[in-house]
Amino acid sequence: MLEPVRPAYHLYRWLWGSLDLLFPPSCGGCGQHGSLWCKACQSKVKELQSNYCMKCGQPWELPGLCVNCGRSTPFFTSLRSWALYEGPVRNAILQLKYRRNISLGIVFAQPLYKLFNEFSWQVDAVIPVPLGVARLKERGYNQAALIAQPLALRIGIPCLSKGLTRVRETRSQVGLSYAQRQENVKDAFHGPTNIVSGLKLLVVDDVATSSATLNSCALALLEAGAKDVKCFTLARTI
Repeated sequence: MLEPVRPAYHLYRWLWGSLDLLFPPSCGGCGQHGSLWCKACQSKVKELQSNYCMKCGQPWELPGLCVNCGRSTPFFTSLRSWALYEGPVRNAILQLKYRRNISLGIVFAQPLYKLFNEFSWQVDAVIPVPLGVARLKERGYNQAALIAQPLALRIGIPCLSKGLTRVRETRSQVGLSYAQRQENVKDAFHGPTNIVSGLKLLVVDDVATSSATLNSCALALLEAGAKDVKCFTLARTI
């Protein structure tokens, strides 16, 4: 059962919705004018509802753990994603990340909230995966935070924007092998003990591929005293 919508979330949506009056929206998936996410694109979403690894959420036909999780258990308790990273979902995420279509953040917090209720997870706060200083300066915003903030407001828990920091710059994960991805983000994050100690946390990012980044985030938070770490991403690659 979905929780009543909280006033803070209403206000947040109203503020973002008021931008549509100044800048008429177009669909992040197909470019059609009139809405940020149209019904046609929604109908093409391939949601991850079954047949996935019970730990990392990777699409997986066999019961239990995928090969990678069987070899090396991730530090997070669970990772789940809304949809496959393809078609309109992929287009919209690229719009959010690289085309400054930042209003899509609140649009895609909604399916994650529904997913959150399906799993009935007990968490104390939401944390977005942080960008490095150079990339944040270049982009001007963190796309994960644009999803995490409205999700936290909808759930009714804090969004800890300083709950994780990226302590060194990393290469883009695109094009790297599974092993290279793990090494690339090793020890790249820090969780401040005074913020996260004793908390059950939900870490949010836009896309998961190898889950290396989220695994590194989870380790940093657990080392800082977090009680439990679960993860959400909007999309998942195969």
